[in-house]
Amino acid sequence: MTGVNWRGILAIYRFEMARTLRTLWQSIATPVITTSLYFIVFGGAIGSRIQNIGDVNYGAFLVPGLIMLTLLTQSISNGSIGIYFPKFTGTVFELLSAPISAVELVVGYVGAAATKSVVIGLIILITSSFFVDLRIDHPLAMIAFLLLTSITFSMLGFIIGVWAKGFEQLNFVPALLITPLTFLGGAFYSIDMLPQPWRTISLFNPVVYLVSGFRWSFFGAGDVSIAWSLGFTAGFLVLCMGVIALIFRTGYRLKN
Repeated sequence: MTGVNWRGILAIYRFEMARTLRTLWQSIATPVITTSLYFIVFGGAIGSRIQNIGDVNYGAFLVPGLIMLTLLTQSISNGSIGIYFPKFTGTVFELLSAPISAVELVVGYVGAAATKSVVIGLIILITSSFFVDLRIDHPLAMIAFLLLTSITFSMLGFIIGVWAKGFEQLNFVPALLITPLTFLGGAFYSIDMLPQPWRTISLFNPVVYLVSGFRWSFFGAGDVSIAWSLGFTAGFLVLCMGVIALIFRTGYRLKN
């Protein structure tokens, strides 16, 4: 039985991380500025009218939603661009003919994409602490959700990068699907504040379970059960793994 090609994984990982380091200032400045603007707009305008949601200050309530919004979009973007550029330049055939398995290739690309997303999420968390008093009741659960969400949606990004035939399709899912679902998924409000039937309809939004579980790790309370949140995230991870396995088995948009 052959061992794992750690050198191949590390080569892909380093290459992807080096691409990010070339725009390090932009990678750090963008989430800091965006987070500050969210607190100025939402915290100032809405926070003056909604002091607390439950027993949580509205400013602090915003933080998990802000992190999750950025985490989803960044994970998909990083994961899709990583595999799309080798397709775009034609170097994907060198990757497919290299002595590296499909699993090792995915680990390299997804690992780098997830690392970038986690770092940006932590930057937002640190930036938020300058605006509001934060508490994290379950720090291990918070880290677990951070990692699980980043890995899962970096895999989704990888799938989109393989599927996309152009930059328009590359940005289609994050811009027209993920971002609206996040805004409607309780990122900036509790779905308990919605009247029926909108509250029930919101439960069909998958992002609700991600935001709720992540918010539970901060404040010990969420819109839905933590078991449902974990179950959905784990189930979506398995689904993405299955789709990626099918892509490499059939060579879908990689070998033709």
